[in-house]
Amino acid sequence: MDVITTHVNADFDCLGAMVAAKRLYPDALMVFSGSQEKSVRDFFLKSSGYALDFTRLKDLDLSCVTRLIIVDCQHSSRIGRFAEILNKAGLEVHIYDHHPSSLGDIPPQGGTIRECGSSTTILVKMLMAQGQSVTAVEATLMMLGIYEDTGNLTFPSTTTDDYHAAAWLLEQGANLNTVADFVTQELTSPQIALLNTLLQSLETFSVNDLDISLAHATVDYYIGDIAVLAHMMRDMENLGAIFVVVGMGDRVYVVARSRIPEVNVGKILREFGGGGHATAASATIRDRSAIEVLTDLRQLLHKMVNPKRSAADLMSSPVKTLPLATTIAEAREVLTRYNVNAMPVLDRDRMVGIISRRIVEKALYHGLGNLPVGEYMHTEYLRATPDTPISEIQDYIVTQHRRLVPVFDGDRLSGIVTRTDLLRYMYAGMQQQNDAVYDLAREKLPVRKKDVLHLMARHLPKRTVQVLRDLGGAGDSLELPVYAVGGFVRDLLLGNENSDIDVSVEGDGIFFAETFAARYGCRVKSHIKFGTAVIVFPDGFKIDVASTRLEYYETPGALPTVERSSLKMDLYRRDFTINTLAIRLNSADFALLIDYFGAYRDLQEKSIRVLHNLSFVEDPTRVFRAIRFEHRLNFAIARHTENLIKNAIKMGFLEKVGGRRLLNELMQIFKHSDPIGAIQRMAGFGLLRFIHPDLVLTTENLRVIEEAKKVITWFDLLYLGQRVENWVVYLLALTSSLSDDRFWKMCTRLAVSEHYREKLIELRIHGEQVLEVMERRVAQHEPVVPSEIYFWLAGLTPELLLYIMAKSGNDDVKKFVSLYVTKLQHVASSITGNDLKALGLPVGPRYRKILDRVLAARLNGEVLTREEELQLATREIDQV
Repeated sequence: MDVITTHVNADFDCLGAMVAAKRLYPDALMVFSGSQEKSVRDFFLKSSGYALDFTRLKDLDLSCVTRLIIVDCQHSSRIGRFAEILNKAGLEVHIYDHHPSSLGDIPPQGGTIRECGSSTTILVKMLMAQGQSVTAVEATLMMLGIYEDTGNLTFPSTTTDDYHAAAWLLEQGANLNTVADFVTQELTSPQIALLNTLLQSLETFSVNDLDISLAHATVDYYIGDIAVLAHMMRDMENLGAIFVVVGMGDRVYVVARSRIPEVNVGKILREFGGGGHATAASATIRDRSAIEVLTDLRQLLHKMVNPKRSAADLMSSPVKTLPLATTIAEAREVLTRYNVNAMPVLDRDRMVGIISRRIVEKALYHGLGNLPVGEYMHTEYLRATPDTPISEIQDYIVTQHRRLVPVFDGDRLSGIVTRTDLLRYMYAGMQQQNDAVYDLAREKLPVRKKDVLHLMARHLPKRTVQVLRDLGGAGDSLELPVYAVGGFVRDLLLGNENSDIDVSVEGDGIFFAETFAARYGCRVKSHIKFGTAVIVFPDGFKIDVASTRLEYYETPGALPTVERSSLKMDLYRRDFTINTLAIRLNSADFALLIDYFGAYRDLQEKSIRVLHNLSFVEDPTRVFRAIRFEHRLNFAIARHTENLIKNAIKMGFLEKVGGRRLLNELMQIFKHSDPIGAIQRMAGFGLLRFIHPDLVLTTENLRVIEEAKKVITWFDLLYLGQRVENWVVYLLALTSSLSDDRFWKMCTRLAVSEHYREKLIELRIHGEQVLEVMERRVAQHEPVVPSEIYFWLAGLTPELLLYIMAKSGNDDVKKFVSLYVTKLQHVASSITGNDLKALGLPVGPRYRKILDRVLAARLNGEVLTREEELQLATREIDQV
């Protein structure tokens, strides 16, 4: 398999070069290695006509890639997960890049690397040489790449090849209006003059074996967008780190960009009162000259730029390990013997995971001591090499909350970098410790904070924001920390509507709710056993309040035991990381987002992850919840979490889940407007057997489910004012292949109440009988009058009517039901039994027969008025 890719945060040159490469490698898949720049994302959103055949990285099997074509990049650190296969035997790598080669680049077996204005130009020149032609759409995309990287053919790095390529693309039909709409606007004359001055002053020098560039200028007037110039200079000259210093009047502006992990420009410019992050930062300095700032900056660089260090400089070796076959009970003995809190797990000589003491202890608590560690070990971890930079290891340990990183020499585990090793490196001179502690779960988790007031203003009604402020104010008066938590916070960050507000209080939640209600004229419903309450506003708006608490499980699948705890422990008890976010509501820190467990990262990566490896053991219903969130949010269940789901299913833990809890999870899945993907996912995991042992997803009941979606959508669009329980329709559709007695047993398994169970099975049987009658009549090709349809379907619930439409594959039957739903069910005769009595008919069973005859005539259009109905009734009476 051939794959075309580029660096993460792809720009238009990446896009244009990939499209051009597709012409040279027509059978290759185009796959972005990561995110794209905002301008490229905007292009895809606004220019839907430019449909491109891209494959998502998560849909690609990396092991099948035999040739990797990389454009606009030569560095393994910038191609995301594709770096994992660079050492794969037999892999052929082709590189097309306009940046000069440098040490540490990916060694290519093909392609072209030469300096010019853009990578797209290199590939376009090859297309020209081969005599190929391209479509107008392709030409426009390639032109976007050339214009962006050459500054509309004005950058000093522009070559004659760029002009020739642009001219050829114009001949091929490139749309310059589209290019002008999306490429960054041209620089102003003052900006161009300043750029030239900065380029003339540019110098590069070495600090601890790292190349750092400085450029400076002084002007008499203000020039905006210096950051754009710094970005251009970095890209034009292929600089690793650049600091641009510009004096303007009584101020000096410093802008920095860095591609070198050891040069953290945000940290450096904070010394000047500025800020930013490791790769981009700025500072504004008053009452100093540019020369003074340059002098101080040079001194600061020698002080703050760390020399390159790699994993080989820090790792501990040899490493204590556990065989894959080791049981949980045996693992505890080994961990205790060596006084460590985690160990790598090996399958023969190959590392396959990491087991931590905390997971071992919890597994033993649940009686799982005889199982092998492979069932619950961590299987996702950074695979460092001796050359992996310490900065990368540091980022992984901090952001992923890990205590160790394994170091590999090829496939052989050669060492471990622990958090202790990292701390020794970061804090030279600290007292050395001899204990190696590799623990993945016991560390004190760092909290990440972020102000989300702007998101609240953008996505929430003003009334909701005010209520949140009022909740914080009530917490202030009681000296209680108050937080919005859970799905409300998750959906706020995703920009999804969610009016269900959950509040956690570090203290007495019921007392807090009662105090708030008294102040704002609300009612309170309290649940003392669980320390929860519901605040009900006069207009019916509700807020759920709970004391922060922790939970533990006596046995797998049991309901949890609850105890009061801290916010961190309250969040740790939740199902998935994306639901562990909290927003502080107290006045001093209002709208401060708190993230203990990397939830914000998982939202960005669209990943569903559990917080610990026994999550599905303690509450197996989380398996269904994972599928529901994956489908509803269009996320993906993380690989390790998926392995834990499979283990929970294999171990039969879902058999211990109470029927009512299982039904509640199914109802939540089936209430979605399109649950088909979730149902297929459940079937893929083998979960349907826990609903009924004989339930499988066949081609036929999948067809019924798909039809159910169509008829539910149709019914919703009718706006009839009738309420339909969609979940009932989907449940009937999913189980359409089950016999009546198996359906009854399924209802019993799901703890459906006996009364509703009897009603449901009775309606199902009736519906199946009616369906059989209608299909038989259609097969006989006999005309069907409206009254027959009415009396077939009268008394059936809307859910059963929609199920009949979904199950039948006959269009005529669907039309019968549609006619009944839209017209016939609302038809009624004008006369009643009193009218028959007035006509002299003795009370008796003939009343029903005559009234039905009159109604049938009304339905069939034989009578249109009350007088005609009375005449018909009189004739029916006189026939006796």
